Order: sequence, then C-alpha cells, then structure tokens
Amino acid sequence: MAGIPPKPWPTGLADQVEPLVTRVLAPNPSPYTYTGTQTYVVGPLEGPDCAVIDPGPDEAAHIDAIMAAIGSRRVAAIMCTHTHRDHSPAAAPLAQRTSAPIVGCAPLVLKVDGPRSDEAFDPTYAPDRVLEDGEAMRGTGWTLSAVATPGHTSNHLCFALEESGSLFTGDHVMGWSTSVVIPPDGDMGDYMASLEKLQRRDDKIYHSAHGAAITKPKQLVRGMIGHRRQRENQILRLMGERARCVGEFIPDMYKGLDERLIGAAEMSVSAHLIDLEKRGLAMLDGDIWRTV
Repeated sequence: MAGIPPKPWPTGLADQVEPLVTRVLAPNPSPYTYTGTQTYVVGPLEGPDCAVIDPGPDEAAHIDAIMAAIGSRRVAAIMCTHTHRDHSPAAAPLAQRTSAPIVGCAPLVLKVDGPRSDEAFDPTYAPDRVLEDGEAMRGTGWTLSAVATPGHTSNHLCFALEESGSLFTGDHVMGWSTSVVIPPDGDMGDYMASLEKLQRRDDKIYHSAHGAAITKPKQLVRGMIGHRRQRENQILRLMGERARCVGEFIPDMYKGLDERLIGAAEMSVSAHLIDLEKRGLAMLDGDIWRTV
C-alpha cells in the first residue's frame, strides 16, 4: 500500500489522460480512498455526447467540477462500477442536472444482516438500466462495455473503452493498493476469479478509481494474484501453528500497519478464511479458526 503523496493534488481539475478520457478528482481523501475518488468523463472533447464513470460522493464542489469537465456535451449515461459511498452518491444529483440515465451496476441488497454491514454502501442508488456482462453503452466515437468483476462487492463492474483498449477498473484493481474484500458482500473466491478473468483480457491500460493509471495491467494483476495466494498461505501456516481468532492473525501478517486500517485488514483476513472454509481447508469453532 502506497503512502498518500504530499499536496497539492489536482482536486477538482479536469485532467485529460487520453484523447477520449478526462479525469476529475473528488475532494474525499482518506486512508481508504488515497487522494480521493477519480471520476472519468468519456467521449471526444469536441463531440456531442459523453459518459460519466463513477460520479463519486455527493459533494457540490465535485459535481460542479464534473459539469465543467462535461462542458456543452450531452451526458448519455452516468455509469457506476459499484455502490460504495465514495462512488455512486453523486449519480442522482448529477442525473437531475443533466437528465442523463443512471446505468451500470445493479443495486445492492445484502443477503446477510450484520452489525452495520451496510454502512459503506449507498442506499440512494437507483439505476435506470443495469448492464450485464458484455452489454455496452455507445455514444459518438466511444463504446463502453461492461465486464462483470464481482469480489470487492458482489455488484462490481469494470467498463472497457473499446476504441482505446482502456479499462475502467473502479476498486477491483487500483493504482495505489490492493482492493479490500469485506464480507458478507465481498467474496474472496469471486475476487480471485475476477482477477483471473482480467488476466485473460488484453486491455492496454487501467484507469482506476484511486491512484495512478496502470500501464502494465497484466503484470500488476499477476502480482495481485500472487499476493493473495501468499496471504492465503500465511493464514494456513499461522493456523497450523495454533488455532486463533481473526484479530490474532494481524500482527504476524501486517507489520507496521496504520492503526486506522486494522479493521480493513481483519475483514480481508476474514474473507480469506471464509473462502478457505468453503474449500474445506479451514473451520470456525466459536470465534476461533483452525485448520481441517
């Protein structure tokens, strides 16, 4: 995980990162969002229409910055990769200002109720159209195809810009850190399968919601898969030494971890343990995990 770089950050500025793509950084930096959520406006600058990907938090200054990046173009679609609170809440107010449909991931309904298990999710998200894997939105000079990538959340989508070979990866693959997988909605088995799915694709560059553009995507995804396998092996080794509760894995697995991220680390370990249990390699006895 990279440290947050020193200011100034390009918050609110329209940054053209490739001919069809403009990036706008939201003012919501944190240990979980890096310098903030990155919204993308896709379409030729002088074209008649565009799409907005991950409109971000419902912050008036950020919505104004997105509108400035849109300019005189018609917004053909507001597209959300998933419904965490730093990604989709601005969709509704932006739709009110542009009359554009909200298109992309499905609304999320958690199947398991836990203590504040839905805290991170946006309850206001109401899409006009849900895209299935392979379905596309088209405009003048641009085509965005949905790539289903469940794991970080069950409803996560990436969007492939067919004209340039770019992939907008939301939080599935980020430019500064590995993604956190948080049960009950996050699923480590699905996350690994989605990484392997991207590894089989030939995208040229990834634009993620947090961090720099990823110019060697296959190399990064291969490393992410290896990192998760290493974490899994760590957990199996530690359980082999002695049975333990989730919190007891953290000191051995995450040296020097920022205290603000301990909860996220525990959730990630829990996701691995649940996946190992599904595969018959671990079992839960009360709040203690042990090998089978």
